[in-house]
Amino acid sequence: MNRRAVLALPLLLASTRFARPQVSQSLSLVLDRAKDLGPLLNVVVALDGREIAARGYHGGSPDAPTNIKSASKSVISALVGIAIDRQVLEGVDQKIAPILARDLPDNPDPRINDVTIGNLLSMQAGLGRTSGPNYGRWVSSSNWVRAALAEPFDGEPGGPMLYSTGSTHLLSAILTKAGGKSTRELAREWLGPVEGFSIGAWDRDPQGIYVGGNQMAMSTRSLLAFGELYRNGGRNRAGEQVVSENWVSESWTVRTHSIYSGDGYGYGWFIRQIAGKQVVYAWGFGGQMLYIVPALGLTVAMTSIPDDPSAQSGHRDDLHALLGEIIGATSV
Repeated sequence: MNRRAVLALPLLLASTRFARPQVSQSLSLVLDRAKDLGPLLNVVVALDGREIAARGYHGGSPDAPTNIKSASKSVISALVGIAIDRQVLEGVDQKIAPILARDLPDNPDPRINDVTIGNLLSMQAGLGRTSGPNYGRWVSSSNWVRAALAEPFDGEPGGPMLYSTGSTHLLSAILTKAGGKSTRELAREWLGPVEGFSIGAWDRDPQGIYVGGNQMAMSTRSLLAFGELYRNGGRNRAGEQVVSENWVSESWTVRTHSIYSGDGYGYGWFIRQIAGKQVVYAWGFGGQMLYIVPALGLTVAMTSIPDDPSAQSGHRDDLHALLGEIIGATSV
């Protein structure tokens, strides 16, 4: 895939599609088998804007809130896009150092002056990672924003992907400062027109900044509603433009690649091929997944027990495979 390849936005409406009578039966069989995935709690499937299936497993409920972990990074990305549209932020090329000047370390690495909002969105800030084995140390600090900015540079701004929750937390701090309200208040105001979308519990750092890209509770159906917003080019069901269509396109543009999976990464979204289709997805620790298959008008949300790493256990790959089966069942 070309590094700057852009996914075509879905423009087909449900009324333009022919009825597919075998879908429900085929999909039901796929979802019956999914109960064998031990950590899986919920699956909700929507086709052309209409929910066609919802299942809870192992005591799960599609309407119960769960910690969506890093899938919330896609929500932060949406808020940044709206902030740019509303001229609260200048754009993706805006430098972050002047906004966060109060929390910069003494005698900072001069490269901090080159880091942009876009670099944070695409995990290309160059700052040392605060995720993985470094996460505990970072969240134990007294000031998460300052600690993230003080990380030594492990790369150049705009260089290879360095996946780090610190980057999206800096975006939450930037939104709070520039927007004059908490990130939670901005989310309620700006994403309020999205039918079925709501955020439950959401942790904050010691300074009261809502965690950017982790520790956000949401039901599986609410996660699906957020995905539907993007599948529909940033419009809610009533046709109101909540996120600009351009921002959806920019977010789904491959800017770098994961060194672990090889998947593309845009602004808070991963991109890969599954079952021969181009798929964009949000991914959270433990297997919190939001998949969008633009060519099929398909959106699928899956939530799992949030305690075990889904990549190392193979559960994430099982969920990718489940999506492949859902694609097969909804495209017959």
